Amino acid sequence: MKPEPVTIAVVDDEAEIRETVAEYLESHGFKIIQAESAAAFRRVLESRSVDLVLLDVNMPGQSGLSLARYLREQADIGIIMLTAAAEPDDRIAGLELGADDYIGKPFNPQELLARVRSVLRRRSARFMRTDGTAPGRDHRLFNDFVLDLEARELRRRDGAVVPLTAMEFDLLRTFALNPLKVMTRDQLLNLAHNRDEEPFERSIDIRVARLRRKIEIDPEKPQVIKTVRGAGYIFVPDGSDGAPE
Repeated sequence: MKPEPVTIAVVDDEAEIRETVAEYLESHGFKIIQAESAAAFRRVLESRSVDLVLLDVNMPGQSGLSLARYLREQADIGIIMLTAAAEPDDRIAGLELGADDYIGKPFNPQELLARVRSVLRRRSARFMRTDGTAPGRDHRLFNDFVLDLEARELRRRDGAVVPLTAMEFDLLRTFALNPLKVMTRDQLLNLAHNRDEEPFERSIDIRVARLRRKIEIDPEKPQVIKTVRGAGYIFVPDGSDGAPE
């Protein structure tokens, strides 16, 4: 049986952008739903399943950022923010809300396609297994958590899954594979997020802050992902006090 095509929603108040993106992605096998506003997209979700949303930040009515916050709380959907190239604050806000990626307007359709495929690949890997057995053969333990590299999943020792965005998982995986090693923001950008555009170091700080809220006992006094002043970060699996601050 032929698998169902991936469904992508394009939410943007500019009809020309919606139609251009829809036509291009449809030519590459995706099923596209268009919505001119956050309200229209929320109505879509009442009756349709969506795998990924391309979400414009600046729209009349409810903003894209507000909608992203709602989606992260209510649904398991990939989110790529469409931001004005001259507005880095929008990128920061989107990442803080848990967006999987962002792309600045105007954008190259081929770059957009590459980012769409990257996010879908990272998200779908969360549910993939290399054989018919339970996942977890390749995992890392730290404190009260199990990071399952095969299933792309973070679990507590009691089995409860800790939700992570694809970006957050990639960063935590990079840390877990490089324990007790001071890593610069440039190194983390290169290893944890395959991006061709200019480095956006603040995105690492934002993801670290989000991870700390999920894995640290006290995010204000982190013991697992520690800051090394003037250098970067270090991952201390057992949360010991021996790592530099």
